[in-house]
Amino acid sequence: MERYDATAALIIVDVQNDFAVPKGSLFVKGAEQIIPLVNSEARRAEEAGAFVVYTQDWHPESTPHFAKDGGIWPVHCVAGTWGADFHPELVVVGPSVKKGSNGEDGYSGFTMRDPETGETTPTELEGLLREHGVRKVVVAGLATDYCLSATALDARRLGFETEVLQDAIAAVNLQPEDEAKAKAAMQAAGCVMGYCFGTLP
Repeated sequence: MERYDATAALIIVDVQNDFAVPKGSLFVKGAEQIIPLVNSEARRAEEAGAFVVYTQDWHPESTPHFAKDGGIWPVHCVAGTWGADFHPELVVVGPSVKKGSNGEDGYSGFTMRDPETGETTPTELEGLLREHGVRKVVVAGLATDYCLSATALDARRLGFETEVLQDAIAAVNLQPEDEAKAKAAMQAAGCVMGYCFGTLP
C-alpha cells in the first residue's frame, strides 16, 4: 500500500536551527543526518498529492519553559531569531504551525500546555488536516523523545492512522533510555514504526 495519497499528510516536526545545527542552543545529536531523508519524503509526499506541514517552536524571550525562568530548557527557538528558523537545508513545501508563542510548553504539534496551570489549548494543526481530508499522518523530525513523540501520540488520540519514520528522527536522550521509552510509547498507542523509502530496517 502506498504511503502517500490525497488522504495522507507528512508532518515534519521542529527541524529548526537550535535543534538541528551543532551550534544551536539545544542541538540534537544526529539531527543533520536526517534532513536528506526528510527532504526526500517531503518531495515524495508532495508528488503523490499528500499534504505536507511543518511545526516550529516559536517561544517568547521569557517563558516558564526556559531554565532562566524556572523551567528545564536552555533558551531556544525564540520567535523571529536564527535559532527558530528552519535548518537552511530543509526543503519547505507546505505551511508551518508555530507553537509555544504565548509561553506555553509547545511539545506536540497539536496542543500547547500552560506550564503553570496545566491547561491545554489546540494549535491549528488538527484543523488544517481535517480541511485537507487527511486520515493518515506520517511523522518525521525532532526530537524523538519530546516534540515528535508528543505529536505522534496526539495524532493517534485524535483518530489519525499514524506512521513514524524511525530513520528520520533523532532523540535528545536526557536519560539514556528516553529514546527507547518514547518509541515504545508510540508503538503502544498504535503508531506504525516505519522507514523512509529506499532505506532498509
